[in-house]
Amino acid sequence: MSYLLPHLDSESAVNEALRKEEERVVVLRWGTDSDPTCMIMDETLYRVAELVKNFAVIYLVDITQVTAFSEAFKLTDACSVMFFHRDKHIMVDMGTGNNNKITFVITDKQDMIDIIEVVYRGARKGRGLVTAPKDYSTRAYN
Repeated sequence: MSYLLPHLDSESAVNEALRKEEERVVVLRWGTDSDPTCMIMDETLYRVAELVKNFAVIYLVDITQVTAFSEAFKLTDACSVMFFHRDKHIMVDMGTGNNNKITFVITDKQDMIDIIEVVYRGARKGRGLVTAPKDYSTRAYN
């Protein structure tokens, strides 16, 4: 499904996407299109993209092409999903201990919509950290 979602293929494209979006949450999936974990996550993201388009935009970033953010965001996992609002990183407490990004697969469409919606509502209120609607501590493997 990765071919159906927009890709950001350079550092400047990522920066532009983060800067230009004033109202919606920017969801970035970091990884590679050929990774099995990313393929599953991309399918979920594709299934929710149309449903969240009023308050979120989803982009995929290939970490082998765009390496500038790997160290800053500690992108060591095969697949990571991060959230930004008005060029500010929004962290999500999912009960996993890693609030910076989602590093495990979410296959449930409604779960992903709920997470994005919580991020949007919190970000609009100026919060830099929001709490996920569910505890995912038993789902994370990190």
